[in-house]
Amino acid sequence: MNIVVLGAGAWGTALAIAAARLPGDPHKVTLWARDAAQVAAMRAARQNTRYLPGIALPAALLLAGDESPWPAAALADAGLVVVATPMAGLRGMLERLSGHPSPVAWLCKGFEAPREGDGAPGLLGHEIQAAVAPGLKTGVLSGPSFAQEVARGQPTALVAASAHAEVREALVTAFHGPSLRIYANDDAVGVEVGGAVKNVLAIATGLCDGLALGLNARAALITRGLAEMTRLGLALGARADTFMGLSGLGDLVLTATGDLSRNRKVGQLLAQGLSLQQAVDSLGHVAEGVYSARTVVQRARLLGIDMPISEGVVALLDGRLQPAQAVAALMGRDPKEETL
Repeated sequence: MNIVVLGAGAWGTALAIAAARLPGDPHKVTLWARDAAQVAAMRAARQNTRYLPGIALPAALLLAGDESPWPAAALADAGLVVVATPMAGLRGMLERLSGHPSPVAWLCKGFEAPREGDGAPGLLGHEIQAAVAPGLKTGVLSGPSFAQEVARGQPTALVAASAHAEVREALVTAFHGPSLRIYANDDAVGVEVGGAVKNVLAIATGLCDGLALGLNARAALITRGLAEMTRLGLALGARADTFMGLSGLGDLVLTATGDLSRNRKVGQLLAQGLSLQQAVDSLGHVAEGVYSARTVVQRARLLGIDMPISEGVVALLDGRLQPAQAVAALMGRDPKEETL
């Protein structure tokens, strides 16, 4: 299979590495970056020193971007196109790919920020695609995964979600191997909601850990956060069982507890007294939860869905609550039955 990965950040690079080193009949894998200087540096060093320093790129992995602003030749015979940009770049990529005959999948997790002037809330990936490229056969690859571990070949399981069997099969063929297990799922809505909301909840658990509130508090946040995620997902048309899988519970646990989690780190830094800008600047990478939290809450409000943890995160990010006040607001809520 000919695979083109658009975006050479940590996650796009890691998956391109994984696909290029699969045993058996080799895939033709092209990794494209918008930044020509980055491509030249990767060619020279045979590693992505900006995002995955110390991890060698397989000899079979092709690099593109320094000779052309768009990999038209590679895309012409691509059997699978993988968009590996942040959520803010997905709309533009799908517009450019509109009419492409082969499966297209994206890796980004979150809600697009609301667009000024159109009055619509921020959208999930499948909603963006329906608006700008309805003819594409698309899906999403998600699940509990840190790019560094995938690039090193450490065992990981992901979910390939799409309403189209052709897309699910292409993703499994492209990436399933000895160290990377790909499960198929037709509930793309649920997989996207899980990937978006878990980033917001990870900020809350990072805050909990940064304030040294203990493991009991962390477990409570993860469990009640999963309930919030599921409520929103069901309201948007997802299936409940999806949230007990890799893209729901699995990704939430990893992002809420893993030391490599950027969103968890944001919560920890806020707990230490840093401003939001200082916390974000210190990461050097995108923490999608910072940008999607407000849209998660906005969508929930429009649907009449109660999401108190997410509401608390937004109040914290907006500076309306200090870390200790956000915790007190959650703990001071009235008693209720344990339900979704």
